[in-house]
Amino acid sequence: MTLVWVTGNSGTGKSTVCGVLRERGFVALDADEDGFCRWFDRADGEAVADSPYPVPAGWLDRYGWEIVRERVKALATDSRSRVAFLCGSAENEADILDLFDAVVCLAIDDETLRHRLATRTTNPFGRHPEELAAALRWNPLTRTIYERHGATIIDASRPLAEVVDSVIAAVQER
Repeated sequence: MTLVWVTGNSGTGKSTVCGVLRERGFVALDADEDGFCRWFDRADGEAVADSPYPVPAGWLDRYGWEIVRERVKALATDSRSRVAFLCGSAENEADILDLFDAVVCLAIDDETLRHRLATRTTNPFGRHPEELAAALRWNPLTRTIYERHGATIIDASRPLAEVVDSVIAAVQER
């Protein structure tokens, strides 16, 4: 079994890559859509049942997006006989990296990030000025963080088919 974490900043194409991996016959799950992540209150650690949209000023300073380790552990157990991709990002990713056999980080430049967040139709995150500012703050940091973790870094501004081919190749090269 190979469990692969496909991560990157908001707008890098994780969900789109996930969809193409599914179309190509792979087990691919979207951490945002398939119940792996949730909003939580950094002050008390409690899960947030209903997050506001758009977020009010300062909301992202108190609340964060986290991945639930137990869900990832269950996926690792269930995926023992095949390659499985989990696509997403969360602020507590360091807590789950040990559960993956490979990590792939999708990276894009700020101009591409702005364009994708402004025009995306599948997810409203990033359209609100506070969300866009947070995404732009994290964009240069994401690549650096994952280079330190030994992740395969993929230029996700390339054509989608090439990006997906690179994600698959990163796993096959292991």
